[in-house]
Amino acid sequence: MTGLLPVSGAALSADARLLSSIRDVGARRGVDFDYTDDTATAEMLARHRRTLSAAEHGPLMWLGSLTLVAAIVWPFLGPTVPDFEGRPELAFGPAGPLLVVAVASLVVVRRRWKRELLHPRLAGYREVLGLARAHGVPVTHVPGWLVGRSMSGDRETVPVPAYAEVEPLPAGPGPGPVSGEETTAPEEGEEAEEAAKESAEGVAPTTSPAIPAKPASVESYEAMADEGGWHDEAGCLLLFVGIGSVAWAVAEGNALGHLAAVLAVPLAITTWLAGARQGRERQRLREAAVAYVQALSAAQSAGANIPELSPVLRKLLEEEAEKVRG
Repeated sequence: MTGLLPVSGAALSADARLLSSIRDVGARRGVDFDYTDDTATAEMLARHRRTLSAAEHGPLMWLGSLTLVAAIVWPFLGPTVPDFEGRPELAFGPAGPLLVVAVASLVVVRRRWKRELLHPRLAGYREVLGLARAHGVPVTHVPGWLVGRSMSGDRETVPVPAYAEVEPLPAGPGPGPVSGEETTAPEEGEEAEEAAKESAEGVAPTTSPAIPAKPASVESYEAMADEGGWHDEAGCLLLFVGIGSVAWAVAEGNALGHLAAVLAVPLAITTWLAGARQGRERQRLREAAVAYVQALSAAQSAGANIPELSPVLRKLLEEEAEKVRG
């Protein structure tokens, strides 16, 4: 799953102008790195992702989070301690230093994370993705961590730069005879047929690997990925209604409460069963989507130019990458 790159080296090398721009990125950033090497690029991205995760979830982040909670809770709990009664310096005083430590720790964490995010190789790779888009090369996905969405919610801290679109290369006619050379007359009869046969056998056809077709199960997953999720809540609500109806019937001696319970409890069970069936179906379709993305990764490794993924598949890719990292 994590083997799917935003863009393959074969796609970056297809246009000489794009390849030249990519070489300039490395020279301008002062990094000696070949962004068209898929293996090296995948290792580089994995390494920097681990570094960013360590900066984001390291001990200093835990220290800052815990001291921030303590600074918020202390003014409410401190006065309730009997030993602190009549001593405001103990009941309220520690909240200030705790808040200072928390803010300082979180600021340091943020700066370290931002410094790692702005590493020249990562900054150069974001430029490569922007140049690829400008040259009409599809980018399958942009990992959220690469643009700084992990610590900024939905906002991209360092988005992929946008460049002016580049006109595609014209598909000109094939090469003609060189000026000054004599053109030989076509051979006739059996000699011409034999020469054509030998020429055809000596040229190997060049075909790019086929992109796997999207199965119907993956399209179904994309359609229902964000559906559901309400069955558990609705089932619990109906169950509470049934329990409340029984309590009301017992307290008031009203038979309508028993009737409401008889209707609510089976409906709650039916809702839970429907939610379970939908959950199993979603899991089955999710597995099919994971297999499809893995097939795309294999095709990309073979040299295929993979199109941009749908938002649902991009989200799936992020989730699977988090599972692998965790």
